[in-house]
Amino acid sequence: MRISVVIPCRNDAAFLRECLLALQNQERPADRIIVVDNGSTDESAAVARDAGVELIDEPLVGIWPAAARGYDAALHGSDIIARLDADSRPHPDWLARIESAFTSDEALGVLTGGAEFYGAGRIISYLGEHWYIGGGRVWVNLWLGIPLVFGSNFAMRAAIWKRARTVVHRENSRIHDDLDLTIHLRESDGVRWDRSLTMPVSARPLTSVRGLARRVGRVVPTFAASWPAGAPWRRREAGYPQEDEDGENRGVAVT
Repeated sequence: MRISVVIPCRNDAAFLRECLLALQNQERPADRIIVVDNGSTDESAAVARDAGVELIDEPLVGIWPAAARGYDAALHGSDIIARLDADSRPHPDWLARIESAFTSDEALGVLTGGAEFYGAGRIISYLGEHWYIGGGRVWVNLWLGIPLVFGSNFAMRAAIWKRARTVVHRENSRIHDDLDLTIHLRESDGVRWDRSLTMPVSARPLTSVRGLARRVGRVVPTFAASWPAGAPWRRREAGYPQEDEDGENRGVAVT
């Protein structure tokens, strides 16, 4: 199984350096590490070159354009596409756990986990992990019937992206890329949220009202971009996942 890791990056040289170091210390090394330079004006590109990883450019500024460019590049020769962000600090067993999950479950198409916020106090970190990320996961699960794919911590089979790449709003830089991807996943894609697959990420989006408001404010535009096709009743008509009467996800593995 070949695993490629995609890292979108814009002016995050210091964070990227630590992220790449963490990837170099993985128990199960990545087969490819692809850094997507999204118009950086700092030393991000130099950091990637010095680390000896693949570096590609995406001139259209935005997390979705950059991430999609990286996924496209990873399609060639990859079985699994793993994604994190420049400010992520993957645990040493992150890729090993991903490989084990996909190897043991052929029906698994997308694996995602939660966050461990660093760089802030305990209260902010707790609220970020349980309200911002955890709360989003609960509400998306209720609305769409599948777990929210967390962009800083997930992996998908290359076949999933090969299908989704033509239907997501990949050039829209004003929406959440991970939520948009989630909206376009279907029942047969086999999405699983693993509570033990956590990712240390910077708490900087939570340390200012402006930063938090900007991220929360992108939720409605993300849903609107796929409306009404992404509405729960339209997803049910199309055979997308929905909840049974007991609240369990139909055809979706959740741990």
